[in-house]
Amino acid sequence: MSTSESAKFNQWRWGLLICVFLWAASGVAQESATRVKPASPAASSESPAEPLNDSVRDLREQLRQLQAAVAEMRSDWQSAREETSELRRELNEVRAGTGAGDAVLRDAMVQSSNGSSLKTQQNGAAENLAEQNPPDDRTQDDRKKNEHAASVEEEYQLLSGKVDDQYQTKVESASKYRVRLSGIVLMNLVSNQGVVDSIDIPTLAYARPAGDSGGSFGATLRQSEIGFETFGPSVAGAKTSADLQLDLAGGFPAIPNGINSGIVRLRTATMRMDWTNTSVVVGQDALFFSPNSPTSFASLAIPALTNAGNLWSWVPQIRVEHKIAFSEDSSLLFQGGILDPVTGETPGAPPGAPAGDSYYRQAGPGEESRQPAYGTRIAWTRNVFGQPLRLGVGGYYNRQDYGFNRNVDGWAGMTDIELPLNRQLSLSGKIYRGRAVGGLYGALGQSVLFSGDPTMATTQVRALNSIGGWAQLKYWPANKWEFNAAFGMDNPYASDLTYFPYVQSYGDPSLAKNQAGFVNFIYRPRSDILFSAEYRRLKTYSLTEGANGAGHLNLMMGVLF
Repeated sequence: MSTSESAKFNQWRWGLLICVFLWAASGVAQESATRVKPASPAASSESPAEPLNDSVRDLREQLRQLQAAVAEMRSDWQSAREETSELRRELNEVRAGTGAGDAVLRDAMVQSSNGSSLKTQQNGAAENLAEQNPPDDRTQDDRKKNEHAASVEEEYQLLSGKVDDQYQTKVESASKYRVRLSGIVLMNLVSNQGVVDSIDIPTLAYARPAGDSGGSFGATLRQSEIGFETFGPSVAGAKTSADLQLDLAGGFPAIPNGINSGIVRLRTATMRMDWTNTSVVVGQDALFFSPNSPTSFASLAIPALTNAGNLWSWVPQIRVEHKIAFSEDSSLLFQGGILDPVTGETPGAPPGAPAGDSYYRQAGPGEESRQPAYGTRIAWTRNVFGQPLRLGVGGYYNRQDYGFNRNVDGWAGMTDIELPLNRQLSLSGKIYRGRAVGGLYGALGQSVLFSGDPTMATTQVRALNSIGGWAQLKYWPANKWEFNAAFGMDNPYASDLTYFPYVQSYGDPSLAKNQAGFVNFIYRPRSDILFSAEYRRLKTYSLTEGANGAGHLNLMMGVLF
């Protein structure tokens, strides 16, 4: 029985009880009247029984009125039942016209987090329609029925969306804690004009060798990503969580057409303990002292403007964050931690192992120093135009040991900014000045230069100084559209590059400067689908070959889940 039906039934029941009570009172009054005998005819007109008879007549009149009201309520209740049945039939017709609505709504009974039944939701919708549908005018009644059907359809769509939300977060795990699955399937269609280091994710431009066609075309899905996030218990008052992110950009297997079979690669894996204003983060994560990167779906495997002023890396680290809130829209964030002291070299082979054998991890110059790298950052944030205005200053230091007591101090200082210009336009960027920061993709990936064979004790080592940065302008003309334009540059010091007459390096010591710029647009017809196009221009300077340029066009389609 619906809520309105129950209310009407209760009214009828209470009315009946009142009638019974009044009927009993009337009988008592009559009995009392028959027992009263007047002393004389003259006194009978003034007897107290006459007012009592008047009261009885009044009670009988009220009883008749109550009986009429009860009868009217019973009639209204019966009419409401018939109207509810008719509206329930119309509701079933609407549901039948929506295809698979029955199956989805049946699932909603099982998956609904509050445990409410579908029948209750349907009856509630029917009652709301019944209350708004007066049967006076048939034409008006038909029109309102159509409006009611549309309302029911809208309610059905809302319920279906809630069911979809339940399924999206319903990932089974071995523990009782909730696990969330996310990621993107991304298709990149690429075309290059010129010679680049990687045809699908280019960062450097090279001179055209003899016999080369001067361009390339291809497609890839190796920038697709998958992630897992779990939410654990509260420990010492802190909320615990963990996150794991993977992609397919870990290289290519040595098989025919191996370029279409990217190897799974670990990007980030973090564990967090979050208190109200303090957090502890442990795991492999992006550089907290150099956090932001330009927006580009053409470059997800590595952040955009790599080797062009964007310092970044995914490094094992332990850090502490503490926020001080000045007001509801203004705060100050302090971050500090230790990191794995990476220097940018590819994994080497252990002594006696075949060349290229990187199964066993060997210590690099950073690990040989026997101490971690250190990082810190202070950032001020304030909400402006509904967006965060953020200004951060960070620092980094690591010690590097190249053997034979050849030690190098690597360091970097940087500042990052996010500046909303209005509600649709914002400017962001970063600049840095560093030394021996090849492990952070500074100085085109080089930390030091050697005067000769690095394995010889007489070979000198010189840290490579560099400076660089990038800037991006973002424009949102509408919620579904986004336009970005960015430019970056990385510039190793020429005095360091030319210091040794016969310089050696684990990279290309002749690379003197690299510039990159791009424009792109991103269109999201839905929150889980995107289309994007980007054009990128690269210009790389070499000490031996001068400037080399290349153009890169990238068309993308992605589905997020």
